[in-house]
Amino acid sequence: MRHDFPLGAALWARYGPDMFKYRFPYARPGARIGLLGGSFDPPHAGHDLISQTALRAFGLDAIWWLVAPANPLKDNPPADLRARLSAAKSIVTGSRIQPFAIEADLGTRYTADTLHAMQRLYPAAQFIWLMGGDNMLQFHHWDRWQQIAHSAPIGVIARPQARARIAFAPAARALQGARRYDLRALVGGPLPAWGVATGPLSAESSTRIRGQGLW
Repeated sequence: MRHDFPLGAALWARYGPDMFKYRFPYARPGARIGLLGGSFDPPHAGHDLISQTALRAFGLDAIWWLVAPANPLKDNPPADLRARLSAAKSIVTGSRIQPFAIEADLGTRYTADTLHAMQRLYPAAQFIWLMGGDNMLQFHHWDRWQQIAHSAPIGVIARPQARARIAFAPAARALQGARRYDLRALVGGPLPAWGVATGPLSAESSTRIRGQGLW
């Protein structure tokens, strides 16, 4: 059965009926899905831990890790995409967290473009963009960050002791009136909207792993 995808016939022509089976995940209508983007260079237990926290706090059906071909904010290119994707698949726990290389297939580079494309591909899904607390501190440096904030709710996952710092981030101050404390109401609610979930986070980091030559 052919679906009428708003992105046009190009993706269908490329993948045909196997579009969801092999390249793009399936999302049932109304599914509440968290999108966690990043280089995952390399992926580690901390990525899984914040995803588990987000599943519970925001009441999500699934979280898709968007393993990016590259990070526009970093000068050095990441490791091979296939290696990072394979490593990500090996560390996730539970079936509701799934890594994909969707941006490579879409040909998008910036979050604003990825989110726009995902919303056109999945008009019946309900997305929330997820990020760690450290990313919220630099969110104002992202390309078209205000457009992102007005396109989807933002779920921030932070360490309990770092929660207060987030409120003073430039983007947080600019979106102060959009902060919500009923985290499960973020998805499907009016925009802009963002909220902070706290939980135990790993001290592990991709930078430390690379620095120790473990990746």
